[in-house]
Amino acid sequence: MPCHLHPSSALYGLGYTPDYVVYHELILTTKEYMQCATAVEPHWLAEMGPMFFSVKDSDTSMLEHKRKQKEEKTAMEEEMENLRKVQAETDRDGKEKEREKRSKHQQQVSMPGLKKGSSTYLRPKKLGFVNVKLFCTTGQLLPAPGRK
Repeated sequence: MPCHLHPSSALYGLGYTPDYVVYHELILTTKEYMQCATAVEPHWLAEMGPMFFSVKDSDTSMLEHKRKQKEEKTAMEEEMENLRKVQAETDRDGKEKEREKRSKHQQQVSMPGLKKGSSTYLRPKKLGFVNVKLFCTTGQLLPAPGRK
């Protein structure tokens, strides 16, 4: 049966609910509230009412339990932060590798006469017939080959 600490209780303002409480009265509204509540250690209950309560030996008090929870929470937060850093670094490396891969496979426009690593354009030589005037040994102009 769930019970809640009454808002006027001093334990209500602690920020956490103690593991074991002893209360004087219950107030029944839409919820059940404990009023005049006091936090106790489980060993106290076993000592005062052994016929009603027994405690397993866990060698931890409520304060040790809270300290241990706080340490575990801090360790988890540190682990998550380290994981975020590793993940960010992995993402950064992946993006860098992708950029390098794209730059290697980037298509380049083929230009005849352009040498690799050079920015100067060399005009390709003309292909086909060259306009050459042929002279014979007598000094007469001969028709070009293929022309009549």
